[in-house]
Amino acid sequence: MLRQRTRRTAATVVALASTLLLPTGCGVTRGAASSDMTMLIPNSPGGGYDQTGRTAIAVMEESDITGGSFEVTNVIGAGGSVAMARLMNAEGDERTMMTAGLGVVGSLYSFAAPYKLQDATPLAQVIEDQEGVLVPADSPFETIDDLVAAWQDDPGSIVVGGGSSPGGPDHLFPMQLATAIDIDARDVRYVPYDGGGPLTSALLGNKIDVGFSGVGEFEGPLSEGELRLLAVSGEERLEGEIIGDAPTLQESDIDLVFTNWRGVFAPPGISDERRDELIAMLEEMHDTPEWQQALEDNGWIDEFKTGDEFTTFLQEQDERVATTLEELDLL
Repeated sequence: MLRQRTRRTAATVVALASTLLLPTGCGVTRGAASSDMTMLIPNSPGGGYDQTGRTAIAVMEESDITGGSFEVTNVIGAGGSVAMARLMNAEGDERTMMTAGLGVVGSLYSFAAPYKLQDATPLAQVIEDQEGVLVPADSPFETIDDLVAAWQDDPGSIVVGGGSSPGGPDHLFPMQLATAIDIDARDVRYVPYDGGGPLTSALLGNKIDVGFSGVGEFEGPLSEGELRLLAVSGEERLEGEIIGDAPTLQESDIDLVFTNWRGVFAPPGISDERRDELIAMLEEMHDTPEWQQALEDNGWIDEFKTGDEFTTFLQEQDERVATTLEELDLL
């Protein structure tokens, strides 16, 4: 059963991460026998990658899975491309990992990076996450059907926004939604924002008509009645008081299921033995009660995969992004 992130989410993450340092760039000196590790986060503190990464390593520290501690390093810039460059430049470093996901796949295309996520060392996909269709409380769109009808009638009259640059999940979702309801995605008026905070301000300031992003980032505005949720993008409804009765797109006869995802990667060039050790650490983390509780508290979908299955998935996701960007004449 899927659940919306509740008010205890912040408390859960704070409790799990209470022992973590919060550096934003400085390295640490590790002896040859050290078990300490570094987790690179490709966005600002508080973002989706940050929350996922900090929760995962806090669970591993509490359960003494790695035998050491983690330094968390937020590497900000170019939608995750800067962090990816740092990971690739750490070739052979067996004590560094990085969280990444669909947004980084898109940013690597948008910023013409010379590599893809699968060129690092894929370790595991840890979660999937649903997106939501959000409007201000005073929006004339009471239902997803209202929005679809107005959008189909005059695509250029609806301004949509998301917390992703082109190729990221908040950009791909409205483009694929437009295609599913027979709107040419090239006619979509999309405005990118740097995360959920600026996107919320744009919605409340009536700068855009509709917002697309992960539902969990809008707990405050939804609970306070400032925003309304018209629909969610997954196969099942999310639960929670602030979600209300928001349907899935499929319940509204829209043939689209869209999920974001996040995973963990190591630098290229590490040994097969170390790769297997890191995967085993993540598998042990996944099986802990603390991680299962975090999944529930955050409304994350438990979609865990490793090895060849994860590598194949990455290739599919790369094609997913490339195809959409090509259709939009952005490649």
